[in-house]
Amino acid sequence: MFGSSKRQAFRPTAYGSSRRRGIPRWLVLLVTGIVIGAGGLLFLQKSYGPTRLTVEQSEQLHYDLNSANMDKQRLQTQLNQHAQELKDARARIETQDAELERRQAEIDRLNSDVALFTETAPDDPRGTSPGIRAVSFRYSEGQLDYHILVMQDADKAEPFTGEVTLTAAGRYSNGRSGNVELTPFPVSLERYTHLQGTLEVPEGFTPREVTIQIRAEGSERVSAMRVIRVPR
Repeated sequence: MFGSSKRQAFRPTAYGSSRRRGIPRWLVLLVTGIVIGAGGLLFLQKSYGPTRLTVEQSEQLHYDLNSANMDKQRLQTQLNQHAQELKDARARIETQDAELERRQAEIDRLNSDVALFTETAPDDPRGTSPGIRAVSFRYSEGQLDYHILVMQDADKAEPFTGEVTLTAAGRYSNGRSGNVELTPFPVSLERYTHLQGTLEVPEGFTPREVTIQIRAEGSERVSAMRVIRVPR
């Protein structure tokens, strides 16, 4: 009872007196695992991962990428231009098709008119085939304009080739009368043909009427003839 009542010092743990410890084993394992994992990752990246680019390679890659984008834009522009040209070409084709249909309808109408004309055209007074069905002359300042319709009968419409001769009867400027044979010209037809042109008349000569003669090629026989007055 009367012994010493010395108070005992505070103990921080319930397992006896405290003592200094080293680094925990779990922490060592954790750090070791992190180091090994990082090293393995670097090894895999270096061995099997994509190659790291140098500064020059990176700049070259950016340059190539910009060039590819510019080429893409250029090609897109060309594509748009070609697409517009194709659209315009299709529009022109549609317009031309419509014009062709209109012209074809006009041609059909003209063919119908020609068919009617050939059936109703006046006969050659001499009744020849080929015959001179219609004639028009106009004289002015040494030039004789002519328009001659030559036709064959429908049942005799074989190809005909020959020559046309115009002989003008008139008066010279000195009052003398005379005849002038103008330059002959060829004629070729099946059912009908229009002969149209201009012939030179000698200076000082005024034609009053013209005799038209048509001869077959290689023949002197007159196949058709008419005498037409020249309007003053």
